[in-house]
Amino acid sequence: MIPESFVQELLARVDIVDVVERYVPLRKAGANYSACCPFHSEKTPSFTVSPSKQFYHCFGCGAHGSAIGFLMQHAGIGFIEAVEDLASSVGLQVPQEERNAEIRAKKAPLTEPMARAARFYRDQLKTSSKAVEYLKGRGLSGEIAARFGLGYAPDGWQGLQQVFPDYNDAALVECGLVIVNEQGRRYDRFRDRVMFPILDQRGNVIGFGGRVIGQGEPKYLNSPETPLFEKGRELYGLSQARKAIQEQDTVLVVEGYMDVVGLAQSGVENVVATLGTAATDMNVQRLLKLASRVVFCFDRDEAGDRAAWRAMDVSLGHLADNKIVEILQMPGNQDPDEFIREHGREAFVEQTRNATRLSEFLLRELVKQTNPNTAEGRAALVHAAKPLLQKMSAPILRVQVTKELARRAQVSQAEVEAQCGLKPLARSRYAPAQMKRRPVPSSVEHKLLEILLHKPEWAARLPLNLIDPELIESAALTAIADAIEHGELPSGGFGLMLEFFRGSPHEALIAEIVASMVDEVDPGALEAVFNDSIAHLRQVAISNEIKRLSDRAKGGLDPEERQRLTELLSQKRSAGPAAGSGSV
Repeated sequence: MIPESFVQELLARVDIVDVVERYVPLRKAGANYSACCPFHSEKTPSFTVSPSKQFYHCFGCGAHGSAIGFLMQHAGIGFIEAVEDLASSVGLQVPQEERNAEIRAKKAPLTEPMARAARFYRDQLKTSSKAVEYLKGRGLSGEIAARFGLGYAPDGWQGLQQVFPDYNDAALVECGLVIVNEQGRRYDRFRDRVMFPILDQRGNVIGFGGRVIGQGEPKYLNSPETPLFEKGRELYGLSQARKAIQEQDTVLVVEGYMDVVGLAQSGVENVVATLGTAATDMNVQRLLKLASRVVFCFDRDEAGDRAAWRAMDVSLGHLADNKIVEILQMPGNQDPDEFIREHGREAFVEQTRNATRLSEFLLRELVKQTNPNTAEGRAALVHAAKPLLQKMSAPILRVQVTKELARRAQVSQAEVEAQCGLKPLARSRYAPAQMKRRPVPSSVEHKLLEILLHKPEWAARLPLNLIDPELIESAALTAIADAIEHGELPSGGFGLMLEFFRGSPHEALIAEIVASMVDEVDPGALEAVFNDSIAHLRQVAISNEIKRLSDRAKGGLDPEERQRLTELLSQKRSAGPAAGSGSV
């Protein structure tokens, strides 16, 4: 767990303009900077970076956040990795749990040997006519080989000794380059193979995939799990594919290294590969951060069928109603690389356009497994669907699938939901996303929220008992007041504020308000509008209580109620017209 205080210090040290400019060319636009959004395709710039707010926002697709959020969204990495990346850029050491410090200490001495081995393999490729002819036979050019850093591991037991004079160095075994057999003899793990370096988000070599030339087993040999390399977390080709993925908002996921490189050679560049046939939870989480549409491409064989089902199963728990996951099973017995070389780029792209939606794939496969043409088959269909529906995280999509499943099983949607233990969608008074939202942000609560984003310490002066509990702004106001009361809320810019509320139900609303606010405000005017807004809330509360007592007066009021009504009417007359018409 990274301390909140460190995150605040880090965001105070970095400049979001410098961070964004590493990846996106920015142009000055008044007090801010603008660019075409890196997260969706557009011709007219709608992406804005505010140095005063330390905040970015796209008015086209809604992307927003701090410097940490930008790295997470642009690189498709997690919070900790983004913090570590930013911290290293400004010379800060990230304080973490002892276990994480130990992991970093184990990784540090392995990075340089992996980079040196990658250079050695690249140099060996230049002198190996056999390897060069193999790559040419697969339709690859020298440019694409250089882009992916392809190399060749020579056919010798200790080829790496040429670049590692201390061949007995324990680091060579620890990073998976060298194997020690039972007799204690050392030899290179990769021999007579085309080498595919696997990179992390910083461009460091963390592992290799080696493809045998000609016949031999295994066809692909991967680096073992090491402190640097965790197979289930990584995606091959992501460094090279990131720009195309962002431009198209789509990522294609294939099974093999050669598929990635071969498709890139043919002009399909938004492609990555899982490191093994099965996608993992971490893979899917990362993919859905990278793009709104994920297409898994598999060979049409038994292994490909298993991989397709696994990808569907793993994806269910990470779906959102604004994300699309599809399954493409290649026609015939060709893998994507073979298909595109024979039929061309347009034919392959057409295949991806016709991929099967995850919901359709799920229903189709369940029907195949259960054959619901009999009462028993229909019962088996619902039974088989139960764990999949329970896992599905996209609520509206789950309803759609449940309805279609009920139709095929010849039962009602409610019966499927009851049998599978699913809660039907219901409007919740307490779910901020479903609370009342006025089409124009003119409520007093909205004004107060704008003001508190400038002056969060004023939350202590809020009469929380007077705000409308059904407005989403009210929930955010309460959250800010609670954070202030407990001394948790950071000061120092909107980016820090948004980072504090990352992942909360209030994040989107706060980001939307920050993006629409002007850079400069008059502190005196801010104070006046704040006081005016609170006065308005009190007047509304008085009017509501007067109405309640007046309605009851028809049936008679007791002496205390009559006295209270007299006091309220006096307060209303002395206060004059209701306040609240000012603006921030």
